[in-house]
Amino acid sequence: MATKRDYYEILGVEKGASAEEMKKAYRKLAVKYHPDKNPGDKAAEDKFKELGEAYDVLGDAEKRAAYDRYGHQAFAGPGGAGPRGGGGGAGAGGFHDPFDIFREVFGSSGGGGAGAGGVFEQFFGGAAGGGGRADREGKQRGSDLRYDLQVTLEEAARGVEKEIEVSKLDPCGTCSGSGAESGSKAVTCPQCSGRGQVVSSRGFFQVSQTCPRCRGTGQVVERPCRKCGGEGRTEQASRIKLRIPPGIEDGSRLRSVRNGEAGIRGGSPGDLYVVIHIKEHPLFERDAEALFCEVPLSFVTAALGGELAVPTLGGKANVKIPAGTQSGTVFKLRGKGMPVLNSSHLGDLMVRVVVEVPTKLNSEQRKKLEELAALMGEENRPLHHTFFEKAKGFFS
Repeated sequence: MATKRDYYEILGVEKGASAEEMKKAYRKLAVKYHPDKNPGDKAAEDKFKELGEAYDVLGDAEKRAAYDRYGHQAFAGPGGAGPRGGGGGAGAGGFHDPFDIFREVFGSSGGGGAGAGGVFEQFFGGAAGGGGRADREGKQRGSDLRYDLQVTLEEAARGVEKEIEVSKLDPCGTCSGSGAESGSKAVTCPQCSGRGQVVSSRGFFQVSQTCPRCRGTGQVVERPCRKCGGEGRTEQASRIKLRIPPGIEDGSRLRSVRNGEAGIRGGSPGDLYVVIHIKEHPLFERDAEALFCEVPLSFVTAALGGELAVPTLGGKANVKIPAGTQSGTVFKLRGKGMPVLNSSHLGDLMVRVVVEVPTKLNSEQRKKLEELAALMGEENRPLHHTFFEKAKGFFS
């Protein structure tokens, strides 16, 4: 069996890395390997899921503490399931794992949606898809689900409503989620005689485990529903509306209550967790509420001064350029950045100008520049003068 990679190694961080360092490392790699940027690349998709698994553990203080102490065993019970596991989950493999609270299953469940890349995964479930232990009536809470949704920077700035489509287990329409045919009732489980446990011998030892037929409830449905096989749920496509608030950051999670998988035999549904990924923008870079942009500035405007039109998320803005502006000068446009989540405050836009040097000169232009060069004295080259004062020892 393949050995699972260390979560810190996957994210490329040291074991003592801070939560912020962890977050930045995850964001950078998630953008690199996102399915939308690597269509049809199975290796990139696997890396993206592996990153999600690692960050969902190391990004949570409790799970990280458990991982640091027990390693991958913190999320693997006797059946061998881990955060990305196959079988062995609670209610599926017939055991109770003390680390069930930390388990997250990242198995693809289909789905997809507008701008989402179709990555749709399960949280906190076992191999059977159950999100919790069954009660005495066989009811079991449904699994929480994960959906990765990609939005533009503009959508993140103004907020947007999205409708996503997911394929998930919903209550069976034939039995209304009960798992039983009409008129049927629950009877004592014939395999465990109602005890909810079965005993097997292994050499000198006897091992007691949860009954696989009734899942520990001691009862089974007399006549299971023919459509859902007694589980009370069938796979269906669902459309869910989601409100993205202004100022949301890359990697943020939104919780859609009770929109996860339906519970077994009428159990309560799980929740849907939507992870936000913000597309790379062609002009702007973001750091929290601040935006950064580079704008070319003509040689003449830099020397003589004037106005420069610059882009903002709300449209065009004009920046006054003083005479003698140097390349690399940064101008701050207050209130033209990103909104702060759940606040009326707006960040700033930092515009860095880059002076353009002419690359194709005709003979007349060249002559005029040569005349200008002859007329210019040292007082018109302050940076040149300062630099050579500092470096004169290297030229002697």
